[in-house]
Amino acid sequence: MDNKTDVEYGPLTELIGIWKGDKGLDIAPEPEGIEENPYHETITFAAAGTATNAGTQVLSAVHYRQIVQLKSNNEVFHDETGYWMWDPKAEIIMHSLVIPRAVCVLAGGKYTGARNSEGQLMIKVTASLDDKNWKIIQSPFMQENARATSFCQNMTVGNGKLSYFETTMVEVYGKVFEHTDQNDLILVTG
Repeated sequence: MDNKTDVEYGPLTELIGIWKGDKGLDIAPEPEGIEENPYHETITFAAAGTATNAGTQVLSAVHYRQIVQLKSNNEVFHDETGYWMWDPKAEIIMHSLVIPRAVCVLAGGKYTGARNSEGQLMIKVTASLDDKNWKIIQSPFMQENARATSFCQNMTVGNGKLSYFETTMVEVYGKVFEHTDQNDLILVTG
């Protein structure tokens, strides 16, 4: 990674900082149905500089760590890390993430510059098992017992607010389940 100063982060610029939110809701599969878990979280996004691939592609990267805790007892039930990357030449946003369940995702999408009625940037990235570009990788155990087949994340960011809604389709307990997470966060340190 190159020096972090004077890097153009494009649409990722507004992510940089520490975000907190307490309106989270995780809807997850259980053997007998679903469970709803209200949560609060902190996401820290840090400028990581640039990387040059094959001498021609230059990516700007923002590293992040997301810590999600149950509201009921403050237990950490989701710890995620990864990078958001911006390819200005191809106008593509990429999100690589790793969770300690032996699952990795490389999601991506074309950046359109779209904004919602509040002027916030709208970003969408997707990945699936059968997409040739944007993939989900998981351990043999997860493939056999709780296989993620697709991932979609919609995010809006701007004016000190960040909201996301993400859906992971999972084959678990003998059925296909739509596992969702959503939250609204506020920038606490920029």
